[in-house]
Amino acid sequence: MPEHLHIETFCLGQWQTNCYVVHRGRQCWIVDAGFDPEPMLDFIRQHKLEPTQVVLTHAHLDHIAGLHAVRGAFPAVPILIHDSERCFLTDPSLNLSGFLDSSIIAPEATDVLTHGQQLDLDGIAFEVRHTPGHSPGGITLYQPLAGVAIVGDTLFAGGIGRYDFPTSDGRQLLAGIRQQLLTMPEATRVLPGHGPATTIGREKQTNPYLQ
Repeated sequence: MPEHLHIETFCLGQWQTNCYVVHRGRQCWIVDAGFDPEPMLDFIRQHKLEPTQVVLTHAHLDHIAGLHAVRGAFPAVPILIHDSERCFLTDPSLNLSGFLDSSIIAPEATDVLTHGQQLDLDGIAFEVRHTPGHSPGGITLYQPLAGVAIVGDTLFAGGIGRYDFPTSDGRQLLAGIRQQLLTMPEATRVLPGHGPATTIGREKQTNPYLQ
């Protein structure tokens, strides 16, 4: 792990969504903002961190429901998402909240992410890898020196993301996992959108969907 780089995990809301605070020095990123994000926001305040951006792995409801609370706490923080899902933030039929009693219309994105883009956190570069299939704009944040990948709902310990939603594509999902994730070193730590962390090597060997 590069010096003083930290990644804190917050399992939020009834959907048990893993959201992350990535920080170095005073600067931090918020990666996804699920339901009931107060524990994550309290951590940021207590440690006097300064969010420089929200990076969304994708825009399904359980990863964006807390964005209004984030903006309430940090009004100027930019929100970044892959261009393929920019419209999901304000469209309940796309972010899947239209199936619930209360639809979610999140704040609009301020910028878009592209495959291969480098995002800098206080001198440490993370690579954006487009990993669609669970949703069209799914992305992974990869830091090779730290040996860590934040993968959203693309890959789980012993599983892969659902691909039975209207905008999902199972073949694309598996292709992205094989081309963008399984090519990482086997020791790479995988931080998913739900459930426990795992490694690329473990998933190569034991994940039934990848055999």
